[in-house]
Amino acid sequence: MVKIGNIELPEFPLLLAPMEDVSDPPFRRLCKMHGADLMYSEFISSEGLIRDAMKSRKKLDIFDYERPVGIQIFGGDEEAMAMSARIVETVNPDLVDINFGCPVKKVVCKGAGAGVLKDIDLMVRLTKAVVTSTHLPVTVKTRLGWDSNSINIDEVAERLQETGIKALTIHARTRGQMYKGEADWEHISRIKQNPNIEIPIFGNGDIDSPEKALAYKQKYACDGIMIGRAAIGYPWIFNEIKHFFETGEHLPEPGISDRLLAVRQHAEWSAEWKGEKLGLIEMRQHYSNYFRGVPHFKEFRKKFLEVFTLEEMDVLIKETQKFYEEYQAQA
Repeated sequence: MVKIGNIELPEFPLLLAPMEDVSDPPFRRLCKMHGADLMYSEFISSEGLIRDAMKSRKKLDIFDYERPVGIQIFGGDEEAMAMSARIVETVNPDLVDINFGCPVKKVVCKGAGAGVLKDIDLMVRLTKAVVTSTHLPVTVKTRLGWDSNSINIDEVAERLQETGIKALTIHARTRGQMYKGEADWEHISRIKQNPNIEIPIFGNGDIDSPEKALAYKQKYACDGIMIGRAAIGYPWIFNEIKHFFETGEHLPEPGISDRLLAVRQHAEWSAEWKGEKLGLIEMRQHYSNYFRGVPHFKEFRKKFLEVFTLEEMDVLIKETQKFYEEYQAQA
């Protein structure tokens, strides 16, 4: 069993990564249904929370059915991070996570996210500010370093543990790599072998299949795996990995009915959370992902993009289901 403070997780937990404009409550709910053990909100600006910015506040929404769930914050100012941690505490998540890994320029330029990788002392001060401002367990997600010439994850892991964090997730790329190239998990393995490290270490980067998840679990001996991009449009990956761990066999791939059901659930929960019109507009980014690799979906995608009500969605789902039943019967 893996513990983060008082949170008990399975022996080798699978975590859903915090992803901007993706990891909202409807998406998290789907991933929870399909086997995710711990999830995080989209990252939230500490300054946005303090300004009471509507978009930032909306990201604080969490629901009991998705627990355990953490809220992730980012920022480059100690006082703002401390204040935002206290705000986060009011909605009673299970933990607070700090983002020291986001490589996006608009975040880095503010001295936040991966921008903090250039200054370990600042990283330590920001983390201490959060740890001392909340009774909740605090975790951190970070990268190996700013670039290949300044990999500092060994020092970061030890010093952040000293601040009192309860777990560390390492995306095994540098900021310079962004999301390109291969993630180098050898660094994660080295951190796990460090006798001074006592907190759980989770690995992140490139896990996109049950085979790779098992291989990385066995080779790098981390305490769990965080999955991000591979879960977009494919929440089934969590249970597929768990089943493969247990049996060495693959679950059947989701068929068209499974994919349509996931879209319907996602759309319904988005409509409940954001309002029907906005919820269905924001669903548009997901359709291609849910039907990736499905033949002849292009013409249906255009129709899904024109859906504005759940009633229209239901009609289109029936039409799509009928088409693929006939297509498969002819195959």
